[in-house]
Amino acid sequence: MSSGINPNPSVFLLMLNGQVESGEFPDFDELYCKFSFHHGQDWVVTSGLEEGISQITRRSRDDRELFVWNFPLDVTYKSTNPHGWPQLVVSCYGPDSFGRDVVHGYGSMHIPMVPGKHRVKVAMFVPVSTSKLQQITSWLLGRRPEFVDPKVVAQGEGREVTRVRSQGHVTVTCNIVTRDLKKLGYDLQPSDVTSIPVATMT
Repeated sequence: MSSGINPNPSVFLLMLNGQVESGEFPDFDELYCKFSFHHGQDWVVTSGLEEGISQITRRSRDDRELFVWNFPLDVTYKSTNPHGWPQLVVSCYGPDSFGRDVVHGYGSMHIPMVPGKHRVKVAMFVPVSTSKLQQITSWLLGRRPEFVDPKVVAQGEGREVTRVRSQGHVTVTCNIVTRDLKKLGYDLQPSDVTSIPVATMT
């Protein structure tokens, strides 16, 4: 009788279950966020959603001043090698002083490689105009610099010519489960302690 377990697997699985928990943006009152995943060509989604958009939330009136979304993340990947390990891309949007919907932050993080529970504080940033004239013009016309595809923040190509400014943080919590990594020669030890790394732009 077969147990259903392949002793010589050709692929491994990576499962993420968690949420985009909250954000810290002291200068704004209303925000919503979008998420998407960026990964290499060898990675295939077997279940779950690769992108989504949260509800609009207001900044809390307590001392923390948090935007709380608790927006669920649930995705499972399969791959033949770890090259192009998936990254989570988060972008936050909200009204400016004229009520126009503009971007207030981009950020990205690699999905943790170690199984277990993780809490990651993702540093956010926004692109800025290259000159004072462009800054004034974009402010008046409501056309602030933003990326056509937010996934560009998870890529290295062309990033060295992009001017950005740090702006806020987003906290992501997730539970990571892997399968058959060790059988394919990738030995990752489980995480016994909740980690709170800071994902920053590189």
